[in-house]
Amino acid sequence: MRSAGTVRDTPSVLLTSTAIAVLGMNVLAVALVLGRAVLFHTRLYRPMLLNVGLSVAPLVLLTVGTVGILLLVAVGVAVPVLLVLTVVLALLWLLLLPNAGYLITELNLSHRRDDDPVPEGYDVLLVLCLAMSGVLNTLVNVFLVQLVYVAIRYDDVHRLRGGDLLAVVGLVLVLVSFGIYLGRNVRVNSWDVARPWRLVGRVVAHLREPGRARAAVGFTVVAAAFFALMYLAVVGPIIDTLVATSS
Repeated sequence: MRSAGTVRDTPSVLLTSTAIAVLGMNVLAVALVLGRAVLFHTRLYRPMLLNVGLSVAPLVLLTVGTVGILLLVAVGVAVPVLLVLTVVLALLWLLLLPNAGYLITELNLSHRRDDDPVPEGYDVLLVLCLAMSGVLNTLVNVFLVQLVYVAIRYDDVHRLRGGDLLAVVGLVLVLVSFGIYLGRNVRVNSWDVARPWRLVGRVVAHLREPGRARAAVGFTVVAAAFFALMYLAVVGPIIDTLVATSS
C-alpha cells in the first residue's frame, strides 16, 4: 500500500513529467529543423522555426499575463481594472491560441522538393514532432487556463470536471480548429484582427467560393474532435489525479 505522502506527491510528479514532455517535444522539433540543414546541407526552412515560436507564444503570454495580474492583485489594484486586464489578456490569448495547433498542418510535407536530398523518413519524423508539439502546446494552454480559472473562482479542483467548464473547453477547441483552417487556407494571421473589416471581408469572400464553407465546417469538426480526444488522453488523467488526491 502506498503511503499518504506518495499519493499526495502524485499530481506534482504527473505535472512535472507532462511539462518535461511538452518542453522536450518542442526542443526536439526545433533540433530536427536545424539538423535538417546541417546534416543534409540544404537550406534552413525558417517558416518552421517561426511557426514553433508562434506555437509557444500563447503559453508565454498566458504565463506572463497571469503573473502580472497576480502582482497587481498583491499591490491592491482596483477590481474593475483587474477585470478589464483579465478580459484583454483572455482575448489576446484566444487570438494567439490557433498558432499553437497550427503546427499540425506541417504534416502535408509541403516543404519538400522533388530533388530534396533529405530522406523522406527524416522529414516524416520532423513534421510528426512539429505536429505533436503543436497538439501538446494547445492542450497545455487550455489546461492551464482551466486550472487558473478554477483556482481563482472556486478554489476547488473538483470544478475542473464541471459540465459548464468542459463546454467552454469544447468551444475553445472548435474556435482553435477554425482558426487553424483560416491560417492554412485563407492565410490569416492573429495580428490581422487589427484590421477587422478587412479580415472579415477576406473570410467571407473565401467561404462564399463553391465548396469552401463545407470544407471549413468539415475540417473544423474533425480537428476539434481530434483535439478533444487528445485532451481526454493527455489532460483527462491529470484532472482525475488532481481530483482523486484532493478528496
